Amino acid sequence: MWATLLDEGRYLASERTMYRLLARNGEVSERRDQLANPAYERPELLAERPNEVWSWDISKLKGPARWTCFYLYAILDVFSRYCVGWTVQHRESASVAEALIAQAVEQQRITRHQLTVHADRGSSMTSKPVAFLLADLGVTKTHSRPYTSTDNPYSEAQFKTLKYRPGFPQRFDSIEHARAFCREFFGWYNHEHRHSGIGLMTPATVHQGRANSVHAERSSVLYAAYARTPERFVRRAPTPPPVPAAAWINKPDTEEVAH
Repeated sequence: MWATLLDEGRYLASERTMYRLLARNGEVSERRDQLANPAYERPELLAERPNEVWSWDISKLKGPARWTCFYLYAILDVFSRYCVGWTVQHRESASVAEALIAQAVEQQRITRHQLTVHADRGSSMTSKPVAFLLADLGVTKTHSRPYTSTDNPYSEAQFKTLKYRPGFPQRFDSIEHARAFCREFFGWYNHEHRHSGIGLMTPATVHQGRANSVHAERSSVLYAAYARTPERFVRRAPTPPPVPAAAWINKPDTEEVAH
């Protein structure tokens, strides 16, 4: 309008004034219908023991040539950080995810209504085969909000640990190479890695219920060291990191909210 009038030799007001008058009369709006995204609920999950909440995800591993990759599926127990199941495959597939979850549930002897399985909103995670399997097994499923990596922090952290390990290759020569590397990694991760998030214990120690005994043994070692040379400890007798008691995905701001 402003340009047309100007070309006709007429000036009524500035371009900005015209927009202001249009807006005042409700004449300024999007010309196209905009997609209204649904409101996604913030997941709040609490694990106080092993096999109460699992988190799973899929990560790409670079293949031998450009634009080729393999897919690592991994299921992690949120409380113990123990990897209860993993596989490396040529493609992302709902059927592979379904089989892996079913196998892990059987191996861990999960009973109905015992477990919640959390994942992001990838196609395999939200697929009908996986949803039907979890429903048949009596397992609750939850999902992260779109584009919110902090809603699935434990799986993200495990993949980061994998890819920052010494010896992690830029590319894998074959799927057998990828599987061999992951087999070694998950053996180390579950049984040797002292995890800072679980009192510097191994995931296997916590998952198998041996955390209290390991904590007691560590306390004995530290007490003996203190008894021998108390002058080395200026403030107080040393104590080991506490036994893990709970793990949250999106802990509420207050305990009242949690209840």
